Amino acid sequence: MCADTTTVPDYKDTVFLPETDFPMRGGLPQREPEWLKRWEEIGIYDRLREKAGNRTPFTLHDGPPYANGHLHIGHALNKVLKDMVVRSQQMMGKDARYVPGWDCHGLPIEWKIEEQYRARGENKDDVDKVTFRQECRRFAEGWIDIQREEFKRLGVTGNWADPYLTMNYHAEAVIAEEFMKFLMNGSLYQGSKPVMWSPVEKTALAEAEVEYHDHTSHMIWVRFGMVRPSGPFAAAKLATGVATPEQAHPMVSEVAADALELTDSGASVVIWTTTPWTIPQNRAVAFNPTISYGVYEITAAAENSAAKVGERIVLADTLAAGVMTSARVEGFERLRGVPADELALLQLSHPFRGMAENGEWDFDVPMLPGDHVTEDAGTGFVHTAPSHGDDDYQLGQKFGLPMTYNVEPDGSYRADLPLFGGQVIIAPDGKDGPANVEIIKALAGAGKLFAKGKLKHSYPHSWRSKAPLIYRNTPQWFVAIDKPLDDGMGQYGDTIRTRALTSIDSLVQWTPQTGRNRLYSMIEARPDWVLSRQRAWGVPLTCFVRKGAKPTDADFLLRDPEVNARILAEFEENGADVWYVQGFKEKVLGDLHDPQDFEQVFDVLDVWFDSGSTHAFVLRDRPDGSEDGLADLYLEGTDQHRGWFHSSMLQACGTKGRAPYRGVLTHGFTLDEKGMKMSKSVGNTVAPEQVIKEYGADILRLWVAQSDYTIDLRIGKEILKGTADSYRRLRNTMRFLLGALKGFSEAERVDAAEMPELERWVLHRLAELDVEVRKGYAAYDFQGVFQKLFAFCTTDLSSVFFDIRKDSLYCDAPTALRRRAARTVLDLVFHRLVTWFAPVLVFTMEEVWLQRFPEGSVHLQDMPETPAGWLDPQLAAKWAGIRQVRRVVTAALEVQRTAKVIGASLEAAPVVHVADADTLAALRSVDFAEICITSDLQLTGDPEPAEAFRLPEAPGVGVVFELAEGQKCERCWQILPDVGTHAHPCTCARCNDALG
Repeated sequence: MCADTTTVPDYKDTVFLPETDFPMRGGLPQREPEWLKRWEEIGIYDRLREKAGNRTPFTLHDGPPYANGHLHIGHALNKVLKDMVVRSQQMMGKDARYVPGWDCHGLPIEWKIEEQYRARGENKDDVDKVTFRQECRRFAEGWIDIQREEFKRLGVTGNWADPYLTMNYHAEAVIAEEFMKFLMNGSLYQGSKPVMWSPVEKTALAEAEVEYHDHTSHMIWVRFGMVRPSGPFAAAKLATGVATPEQAHPMVSEVAADALELTDSGASVVIWTTTPWTIPQNRAVAFNPTISYGVYEITAAAENSAAKVGERIVLADTLAAGVMTSARVEGFERLRGVPADELALLQLSHPFRGMAENGEWDFDVPMLPGDHVTEDAGTGFVHTAPSHGDDDYQLGQKFGLPMTYNVEPDGSYRADLPLFGGQVIIAPDGKDGPANVEIIKALAGAGKLFAKGKLKHSYPHSWRSKAPLIYRNTPQWFVAIDKPLDDGMGQYGDTIRTRALTSIDSLVQWTPQTGRNRLYSMIEARPDWVLSRQRAWGVPLTCFVRKGAKPTDADFLLRDPEVNARILAEFEENGADVWYVQGFKEKVLGDLHDPQDFEQVFDVLDVWFDSGSTHAFVLRDRPDGSEDGLADLYLEGTDQHRGWFHSSMLQACGTKGRAPYRGVLTHGFTLDEKGMKMSKSVGNTVAPEQVIKEYGADILRLWVAQSDYTIDLRIGKEILKGTADSYRRLRNTMRFLLGALKGFSEAERVDAAEMPELERWVLHRLAELDVEVRKGYAAYDFQGVFQKLFAFCTTDLSSVFFDIRKDSLYCDAPTALRRRAARTVLDLVFHRLVTWFAPVLVFTMEEVWLQRFPEGSVHLQDMPETPAGWLDPQLAAKWAGIRQVRRVVTAALEVQRTAKVIGASLEAAPVVHVADADTLAALRSVDFAEICITSDLQLTGDPEPAEAFRLPEAPGVGVVFELAEGQKCERCWQILPDVGTHAHPCTCARCNDALG
């Protein structure tokens, strides 16, 4: 019998409880900077490069952020994803290089400097251009230093000591050199086309610089009266095949007779537009031959309607009723249909005809077919101003319509435009100027306004000034993407477009695949690339044009390799600022050409050309770039399908003949917890700095790993609390590992073949996970990797292996095979988990590693090779059955615990009924009581009695509860019959032997 409790020895010091200094609370906000300092001191990035040896290179090329403000949560998402890619590739055996970079030119920075000037009441145009550019450079330098520290605080590894900057002299020289390749291969041309224009910023914008916001516009319905066909447009219709000779003037056909009758009836064609300011630039009206049109006579109208009883108008049949409602028409009648061939014969009169003394608008307006005309809204007719819309421009090119130059860079009409000279369309503050209202008044005064109203709709705005934009015809520099190139790089096509489309389909791996479809459709339909910007801070278009020559002339552009070489040499030595120094033209043309014969171009390159060229001065030119000048991966948000992915593709296809990347990964945007877009005005933003201050960077990184980055990601207080809870559970797993491995040495190690089945099952799971983790990291599936590892830690380890083996780890003798095998497996688990998790939890896994190996770093390790021989599917299947029965036993004991019948599972000795003979045999081949953490357990194939506990998911298994018989061992707490019969008081045989 066990001695009286007052004389029971205290065996606490004889139990091998876990020992570790690893705290349960991470204290990440305070401790993470310590590891950052340590990594900097040991030069961890350089040490990784030193150990590269013959490793296969992996290059993630950094898409450069703008150096003009503190980081937002989208920056954090992007850089953490990149870091997880680089670290995981490195730890899987690659030489994973990461050179961070910054976009330093362009409007984002220039606009900030302009704001400073405006705040001081100064005008930037009064400042020397080189001086202004140097201010922009200093501004960018300041923000680069700030952002660099903010990125490093996220735990992002990389060559922070030597990042790439688009404003470095060599970078500016290469950007100019890449531009000159387009100059020399003939794809560069100057054209006059409508482009998206910011009157506030006085420059053209790329599509990637445009965002859409709600805007309230004037909408008007305008009468275009009819005139008898005559003059050049009748001839033009014949030449383009719109009308047959029989239908042309003089009209002799039945259709022509109908057209004349309609014209003589005083009928009007009514158009609808939300840009009244474009009416002075009208040069045609478009219709769609597939739409059904009719002549409508107004029979009744409201007193305040601009419509007139008895007037006749032509409208699309499906839209007529809506138009009449907008015009407050109370009665109307459809007189007849108007076929397409009749519409094609009509000639219209400009609404302002006869209103200008100089005859500005005294011309006929043709009716032209266009498949861009739809029945979605309006009247079925589209007012066409070729200088102010892409569809309009294309129609104008097809039919030879004249371009107009009525709108100045500041968004005002040219001063000598009759009636409206100097009127402003978009004011400097981004608000509507008076031009729209003045146009509407003039239309009403001329009797041409049929109806008017207001429309709230999505409208293009500048993403910097937030001001509305306009389409404006202006001379710009373009790259022709459909022009065949004879450059010896035609393996994937002869034009930039075909090379890009071939690259997208054949040369690039897309993650997710939807990115392929998005970019393919954009490039398939895009127009020529507008390269020029009318700004100061950027790389200039390093070319000269011959004075007096036309853009279509063969000698319009100076193409001289020696001049180009001189320019590049100057840029390498002094940067692009030298282009703006007085006398530069004379210096580089010098003895080669007469400088008086040429004009220097002072537009700057679209900033997307800068970033699109980074492959050349980073991947190609840097020693830590890429051997073949290609990146293994570009990784950015979905907006970069029209931004960096897009411009890099076009640029490289023109200069390298193919895409500059082998893979593209796209992530979504960040939203608040309710799925709303983040906005400072709404107050729902989440700043990385705030998250790091409260939780630590590892929690932010874990949020990224837990999220599906292929769609928009939500973040907020509750989501971060959930992330922190997951982190605590993982930290608890690591803490147990460290404690249980205290003092582990190689002498304890046990070969897999000698291990009990439970340990071999864990090895099997490690072998399975090794394949899944490597496959997941290779596919950039961080969420999948994390989910598998988290489930392994919380279920396979904490709920099964740790739970079962605590008894052995605490109470077995140090030399016991079972304990040694368990500790061996824990060591193997440790090395894999810390390296598998290290790309995500960079700080925590470093802390875990240093607890065992104080002189090293987990980030200098590779993921250990895991023997394929550990895989044992047959054993895994057996243990799947064992665990299913264990769940029934555990649930049955929990019922008794809840009822206060027992306090711990060791007080039980259940009887387990198992109907399936194979399952019963499997259970009898192991110590099932040990696995269920009971002091005893009986297995039987007898039918389960009615009172047995069951679970629906485990048919054929029933558990009958019984109390364990015997006394409690005061060392291991098992209740066994032999307790009290050994030399050491109140111990069982196992504990007695362990005590020696």
